[in-house]
Amino acid sequence: MNVLSVDLGTSNTVAVLCAHGRPPRVVDVDGASMMPSAVFAGEDGGLVVGRDAERRARLDPSRFEPNPKRRVDEGTLLLGDTVIPVTDALAGVLRRVADETSRQLAGKKPDEVRLTHPAQWGPVRRNVLLSAARQAGMGSNLVLVPEPVAAAAHFASFPGQTLGSGQALAVYDLGAGTFDVAIVGATQNGFVVLAEAGLPDLGGLDVDQALLEHVGRQVSHRDPVGWQRLLRPESTADRRAQRALREDVKAAKEALSRHPQTEVPLPEPFNDVLVTRVELEALIRPGMLRSVELLAATIRSTGMTPDRLVGIYLVGGSSRIPLVATLIAEQLRVVPTSLDQPETAVALGAHHVPQEGITMRTGDMSGAIDAVRRARTTVPPRTGGFTAQPSQTAQPAQAPTPQTFPSTQRVQGPPSRPIPAQAPPSVPTPAQNPPSMPTPVQHQPLPVPHQNAGQNPGQNSNKVWYIATAVVAVVVIGIVSIIIATSGSSGGVTADCTDKTTDAQGFTPCMREVAGQVANDDCAAGMKINGSEQATPGAIAVTCKPSGGYYVLYHQFTSEDLVQQNIDAAFAVVAGKSSAQNGNWDGGGKSGKYQVADLGSGTALLMFTVSGTPIMGTVMALPSTSGSGDGDVLGYFNDHVKPGSTA
Repeated sequence: MNVLSVDLGTSNTVAVLCAHGRPPRVVDVDGASMMPSAVFAGEDGGLVVGRDAERRARLDPSRFEPNPKRRVDEGTLLLGDTVIPVTDALAGVLRRVADETSRQLAGKKPDEVRLTHPAQWGPVRRNVLLSAARQAGMGSNLVLVPEPVAAAAHFASFPGQTLGSGQALAVYDLGAGTFDVAIVGATQNGFVVLAEAGLPDLGGLDVDQALLEHVGRQVSHRDPVGWQRLLRPESTADRRAQRALREDVKAAKEALSRHPQTEVPLPEPFNDVLVTRVELEALIRPGMLRSVELLAATIRSTGMTPDRLVGIYLVGGSSRIPLVATLIAEQLRVVPTSLDQPETAVALGAHHVPQEGITMRTGDMSGAIDAVRRARTTVPPRTGGFTAQPSQTAQPAQAPTPQTFPSTQRVQGPPSRPIPAQAPPSVPTPAQNPPSMPTPVQHQPLPVPHQNAGQNPGQNSNKVWYIATAVVAVVVIGIVSIIIATSGSSGGVTADCTDKTTDAQGFTPCMREVAGQVANDDCAAGMKINGSEQATPGAIAVTCKPSGGYYVLYHQFTSEDLVQQNIDAAFAVVAGKSSAQNGNWDGGGKSGKYQVADLGSGTALLMFTVSGTPIMGTVMALPSTSGSGDGDVLGYFNDHVKPGSTA
């Protein structure tokens, strides 16, 4: 079978073809292994891509977009006086790759096309990529591969590199547009992303901009007005000069990865500027440190340490910057690995990702836990200056030993592999079977729990578990996060909630009193959403599915204080998706507080407390849940769920 893998990058696109039983090889487009992901809108309405687009840009830069992938969320591009949908721009780049591949296959098309994408891309962006591929004529057999999974597969494919079942690899991906980090674990059937994060404002383009501003500080005093025309061109001549200047700055940056100094040629009346690697590193050190700090935080979120990983794998063209490896070695005391060309690692690795043992859940995980990841990973803000940390002696990583992933991090269910694309819908509809719930992920601000939490009352350890329960592409992206905490503390618990014996449905006496009439509906012990069950150690859980089509969950903790703490943490997770509202409720002789977030299109979340009890209640409306299409979760709570209501 002939398989084509395409890594559509921010600045460059790489294609790899495996045909006629031969090993995968990079497809040369226009005589080079990397094709610029650039587009140019001709006056005749045609779209020119790649190096031809870069050449045409010298004639009219206003019609040129060098990085259409970076504008994937904008919908359309204004190139000159022509409005181009972003999908059309990406399709143009992919069509050029498809045409060249077909030419090399004597007019035939590949049997399968694998498209890589950042692990953090949600359903909306992935749908844009798939639509562009279909529009480019790449056929219907399309599969999606998360970039870190492809990178891990590439790492494991090299002789002498091991990534066995139970081991994990950190993928540090610094491309032109963004920085992404992921911890990828190996299983018997493939790979799974254990944790991932990223910085949307850090990449090679930002390094270029920092160097350009540095050059400007050296020369702008000679002709301030002329320099401003370069930065904000008003005429075609100005735009041509700016385009040439940016290309020269980028070339200087790349040269400084190989040489200690180089010159940046400047247009008249400015003199050329000598720049050194030391100067460039001083400019970009704060940003690179942010990436290393995020790398360290992401590793910690899996419960592992850098020395327990198989390695730290550098991919993406900007990872060539020497400072990257230096800072990782200094801060994490592990020497990172870079194999072959970092620009081609993802496209080559996509061929080594296994097909078997997958559900839609594992592939769609990035969209489901996007908010969770952002809530648990704190990234220091960009600052104007930075005091360098004392240099530490770098030590190579210790040889990893076979191990299983920490129990709190192991993802239940099949590992990641490429996701076969389905027939294109006119409007993407909610998934018929929402993904399984990911396993718990540690919340950094809370201490790691004692192994026997709840058995030692003297301990006050907490454990926070995130459970993402729904992903819906394009029309609705519903993220529901329930946080379950354990604690040995019993402060704030009322006497009537000390009895933790459970009945046939899983209710304690305290939980049943709060549930009221809801307990007469379809209720069962544990946490079960759309057929997926999640263990809740340290908390007693019951899931009810009333006739109205909503889910109602009750959790009993060991402390009333933990209830509000965990509700606050849960709504920190969904804060990026929708604004939350809060209020007070009373009924049935009880009272408490609630917080609610309407995520749109029938997806909503409400969590409530019951004063004087360690009970947390949750009401969910999922678009895939029959009968809950209106998403009026607050109205449903008031009419049917809160104590004293008529369920």
